[in-house]
Amino acid sequence: MEEVAETAWLSADQQRVWRSFLGGTTVLMERLDRDLRAAHGLSMPEYEILVRLSEAPGRAIRMAELATAVSHSRSRITHTIARLEREGIVVRGQCVEDGRGVSAVLTDHGTQVLEAAAHTHVQGVNDYLIEIADDHDLAAMGRVMQAVVDHLHGHTF
Repeated sequence: MEEVAETAWLSADQQRVWRSFLGGTTVLMERLDRDLRAAHGLSMPEYEILVRLSEAPGRAIRMAELATAVSHSRSRITHTIARLEREGIVVRGQCVEDGRGVSAVLTDHGTQVLEAAAHTHVQGVNDYLIEIADDHDLAAMGRVMQAVVDHLHGHTF
């Protein structure tokens, strides 16, 4: 019979922090998503994809790399890019590097959509997070979340 490791249960304080984290991130992301959908017809995952494309050389990223960057499955990223493509926000094309892969490319129209949505998103981040936390708390949150990313992904984005 396989030996089961003893579970390190959370203390009452750790449980309180964990539940606050879950509740806070859930309502924050839901509110940011709702704001973007209402004002621009974009979801938070779609917005993040547009941001990643806008920051990439030539506003293009291989579909597989994009899926990894935003932590989506390849099928989910394909579905999302197809919707954005129907709206004229992105186009798909052959990769410049080798011609075998497929890249998503942010269009000029997509850049305009992103620029408008960015104002809504940043205002929401300011209103719902930045303005209610002090600089020390924000710095601590950044360190903790970066440590989680480094631990779980093995690299910094």
